[in-house]
Amino acid sequence: MRAELTEAAALLREKDAASIGKAIGLLQETVFAFSMKVCGHREDAEDTMQEVLMRSLPHLGKIDDARALSVWLYTVAKNRCFRMRRKGAHAPRQTLSLDELMPGEADLERLLRDGGTGPEEQLLEGEQGKLVQKAVLTLPAQYRIVLVLHDMEDLDTEQVARVLGLQPGTVRVRLHRARLGVRKAMAQLLEGLPEPAAAARKKHGSGRKSDVQKKPVECREIFAGLSEVLDNRLPRPKCDQMRKHIETCPACVVFIRDLQTAIDRCRNLTVPCDSDMAPRLRSLLVTEYLRLIRKPVG
Repeated sequence: MRAELTEAAALLREKDAASIGKAIGLLQETVFAFSMKVCGHREDAEDTMQEVLMRSLPHLGKIDDARALSVWLYTVAKNRCFRMRRKGAHAPRQTLSLDELMPGEADLERLLRDGGTGPEEQLLEGEQGKLVQKAVLTLPAQYRIVLVLHDMEDLDTEQVARVLGLQPGTVRVRLHRARLGVRKAMAQLLEGLPEPAAAARKKHGSGRKSDVQKKPVECREIFAGLSEVLDNRLPRPKCDQMRKHIETCPACVVFIRDLQTAIDRCRNLTVPCDSDMAPRLRSLLVTEYLRLIRKPVG
């Protein structure tokens, strides 16, 4: 869970104007960033921030626990984002096949050749945020929302399940496919970067679906369950068995490294709330919230 929400929950209990103002500011940043990651449109994110926080004001004083605040806020924001989500003519289809997300032979060959430190890395330092945002937005909505909530907003599996009304097992399945999908999307987007990065990518191979060939059964099982390995959720015997294979398989090693890099990029993405409307909205929200908590009962 984001540290901002833990701090906001504590500040809301102070009930003075300065603390409330800081808490509202933290909530604004959280909702705006979440909406930008899910929707990808600044106007939608601003509208979502305003509506969600206005609707939340009567409830904020009743929520003492940061985890409960997190579930409430993301549930309301998610509903608003899905209601306002713009569907482009080339919107991705609604399911992701595990087979098409598996790395192809050319993809693995490229990873083995560059060892995860290809010539595009220097360019990524400046373009990493844009790359991550573009890659996330290529995912179908039901996978994207799980990735954003879990890896970018730092909710745990149970919290994500509550926000989305899903079983925890379904969350884990969608999370893994979303991670594989965003890794693949990043690799494909890198092909369009200026020279020399694009030339290097094309030289090593694109890893497109047509390149997919048969891989050892053990490798496919590893790739299919990588999120459970990376998140330390497997039973010890099974985890030890998989790690023994990984230690002797260069293809598994480089693919895991590449997937972990994609996950880390998602986790490290920051989207600042630099909206011109934010200060005016915060002032309005603080005034209204203070009025609500001081309103005489009866």
